[in-house]
Amino acid sequence: MTSSESTPQDGTQPRRRDARQNRERLLVEARALIAVHGVDASLEEIARRADVGVATLYRNFATRDDLVRALHDIALAELSTVRDEIAAAPTAWDGIVVYAERVAEWLVADPSLPPILKRMETIDPARGKVASFKTMLSGLVTQAKRDGDLRTDVDTVDLAVLVTMVGSLGALGGGYTGQWRRQLSIVIDGLRTVDRDRPKLPGRPLGAKEFQAAVHGLSRRATRAASRGDGSGS
Repeated sequence: MTSSESTPQDGTQPRRRDARQNRERLLVEARALIAVHGVDASLEEIARRADVGVATLYRNFATRDDLVRALHDIALAELSTVRDEIAAAPTAWDGIVVYAERVAEWLVADPSLPPILKRMETIDPARGKVASFKTMLSGLVTQAKRDGDLRTDVDTVDLAVLVTMVGSLGALGGGYTGQWRRQLSIVIDGLRTVDRDRPKLPGRPLGAKEFQAAVHGLSRRATRAASRGDGSGS
């Protein structure tokens, strides 16, 4: 092969690398903005923060929902190991606890996830988180009831709702974020049958002043966001 023939190929790899890096930056900035503004975050602002043009964003994600799907698929890949942990749990009850702890931790760690998951349930429910875990969870719930560990009036949807509620503490930030394990333990205790031992709650509750500071922090953040008026866009 002559040097003139190799030159176009030599230039291809850097272009491909740049394209991958552009896509990765877009995904990172999208997660950060969606965590604050939800899935309606400005696409123009996402592109600006990723240091690319809007045309580059649309070459990677033709629509807003395409961007949401890509973020959703990345998030589910991060959660894939939880299936193995659940399968390795010694009892169905322990499997439920693993599910609740890992999914809540996953949601708290990335505040962009709740709005992404909510949007996915609208545009593509077959790919949603609940659908992904439904069969496994249903089996755990049925067996835990037979074992006498889980309340008989609890179903799979109850678990998904409760875990999502606890996971949403990550979006509140401040003092709330550090409370998720304690609040989840209270939730898990409420799922147990009445004759089961209740372990000591982890951590400590927020004091009255800490709680007020967290609430005021939320109010200030909401006021700043409203005054900026930058949460919308195409």
